[in-house]
Amino acid sequence: MAEFTLELNDDQKQVRDWLHGFAADVIRPAASEWDEREETPWPVIQEAAKVGIYSLDFYAQQFFDPTGLGIPMAMEELFWGDAGIALSIVGTGLAAVGVLANGTEEQIGTWIPQMYGDANDVKVAAFCSSEPDAGSDVASMRTRAVYDQAKDEWVLNGTKTWATNGGIANVHVVVAVVDAEVGSKGHASFIVPPDTPGLSQGQKFKKHGIRASHTAEVVLEDVRVPGHCLLGGKEKLDQRLARAHERAASGDGERVKNAAMATFEASRPAVGAMAVGTARAAYEVALDYAKTRTQFGRPIIDNQGVAFQLADMRTQIDAARLLVWRASWMAAAGKPFESAEGSMSKLYASETAKKVTAQAIQILGGNGFTREYPVERMHRDAAIYTIFEGTSEIQRLVIARTLSGMPIR
Repeated sequence: MAEFTLELNDDQKQVRDWLHGFAADVIRPAASEWDEREETPWPVIQEAAKVGIYSLDFYAQQFFDPTGLGIPMAMEELFWGDAGIALSIVGTGLAAVGVLANGTEEQIGTWIPQMYGDANDVKVAAFCSSEPDAGSDVASMRTRAVYDQAKDEWVLNGTKTWATNGGIANVHVVVAVVDAEVGSKGHASFIVPPDTPGLSQGQKFKKHGIRASHTAEVVLEDVRVPGHCLLGGKEKLDQRLARAHERAASGDGERVKNAAMATFEASRPAVGAMAVGTARAAYEVALDYAKTRTQFGRPIIDNQGVAFQLADMRTQIDAARLLVWRASWMAAAGKPFESAEGSMSKLYASETAKKVTAQAIQILGGNGFTREYPVERMHRDAAIYTIFEGTSEIQRLVIARTLSGMPIR
């Protein structure tokens, strides 16, 4: 019988400990400053690049870990350090996943290296899907891409919002409508190369949490990109659109994944791992505080009201990690999410992060409500996990539809 284990192998443990050391020694000391500044922490990203964490090679090694645990392990450790800075370090990954999920081998080899730059000249990338009127409702997307056959160029017009690294990125990956008649099936992804005329940064958002991560609108005004910047190529797109029209004409309700959904489906367990890292960080602060804080002559952890909260927090964190690991292993093994396991992992982990960070503040009492202690920042950061890359409500909808086979609304 094949051996079953949940233990990381020696190589994975070595990487985990290396990442944990970077998070403890470099990310955490800088966390409060960059949260207050609400600016991209370029010096920290540069340090990550120098040691090899912010690089295509590192993420490729973790992505191709045959167990599937490389990426979630990395995300948990970095976000244990600080969510805002960690998102600045890993935010480029969403654009890279967009290319990996939809691009050709040539596009992958051409564009992903340009997203990262090198240790001496770091770059970032942005994945642009959400719009002012099209967040969870991707079918309402208004950004259009029109093909100019004479010049073999695509012309993009529209406004994207909530784009991590939007406007400051070297490479933007933009999801746009190419055929409105087939709804979300008529979407495609495009590379917008560096310094392309017509792309500009709109409003930069001042956020509740993850404030060290740059989030902004991206405005596209007659942005022209070469035909080879269509991810997957035009032949593949034309075939997909033809199938979508055939199904629409025949009344076949078979679902076809669009470019944005393929990216989010691949990244949901990783977002769950981010949430686990933030929750674990808050739990550890609360546990240490409860052991050292004395009231009425004894540590507050001696009180069941506090001890039971910590027991629940740890249990929920471990359960969330197991859901993330299961989904990540399934993805690496090529097993389909027949019960929406990817959405399950993000849903439970993100809700756990919100709950655990709130409990950590409660255990610290008045101190937890101040910026002298990090749990206040962690609680603000945790709020995003139930919102971006599919809200908790959308995750429940995906799970319910998958389990029932019904078009639940």
